[in-house]
Amino acid sequence: MEYDGTRYSGWQEQKNARTVAGEIQSAAQKILGEEIELDGAGRTDSGVHALAQVARLKAKKELKPVKLLNSLNQILPGDIHIISAEAVGPRFHPRHDAVRRFYLYQISLRRSAFWKKYVWWIREHLDLKAMQKASSLVVGAHDFERFADKRSEEGSTIVVVDRIEMEHRGSMILIRIGASHFLWKMVRRIVGCLAQVGARRLSVDDFAALLNSAPLVKPLDQFSVASSTAPSSGLFLERVVYDDGEDPGPLAPALPNLFPF
Repeated sequence: MEYDGTRYSGWQEQKNARTVAGEIQSAAQKILGEEIELDGAGRTDSGVHALAQVARLKAKKELKPVKLLNSLNQILPGDIHIISAEAVGPRFHPRHDAVRRFYLYQISLRRSAFWKKYVWWIREHLDLKAMQKASSLVVGAHDFERFADKRSEEGSTIVVVDRIEMEHRGSMILIRIGASHFLWKMVRRIVGCLAQVGARRLSVDDFAALLNSAPLVKPLDQFSVASSTAPSSGLFLERVVYDDGEDPGPLAPALPNLFPF
């Protein structure tokens, strides 16, 4: 499924908040006439979008996937769309069975009347080469505690990042990060700190020190990673992969018709 997360308090259903999962669950229960279970592959945060979120819907009533898809799309608001649906085995779980997730972040280098909901506009000049050099340090196993707003149910803060790509396309900088899993706000804080490197408020060595779990020395010990968190508007859950051999394809903007180069 795809969704524009602007109007929602994230994916996960919450009391007294409008969420993507809540909208889908409500629509499915109207169609099926029963309580259903809904699990997603990634718990996108408030304002974060998805190009290919994967979810599992469990119900007692049997309904052909294409009929369920069409019925859901008739009821769901226009900023949530089910792209495809298929029957799966009882042991499939969209989150536990995923081998890799890819997130895409979009930085705009110019003001736009149309892009605001889907980019982070940065007014100042960014040193892309320094950002790329710093980003290469993210690949591998690191303790991302400094880059996470840890949820109580999350265990270790060590994450293995398999891949990071960064390209300058016209008036956009595209950043893709792939890993088996991500910590809460981890991608946005990595991007935010990379932007600080690009603006020359952090050096590449400073960024490397933030990735290191060792104590920071002055004046870097006064730097706030949390305050550098990139806005949710530019972040997309791009793809969820269930096969190690599957590739996300060429790096491209989330909405190519909206972002011409």
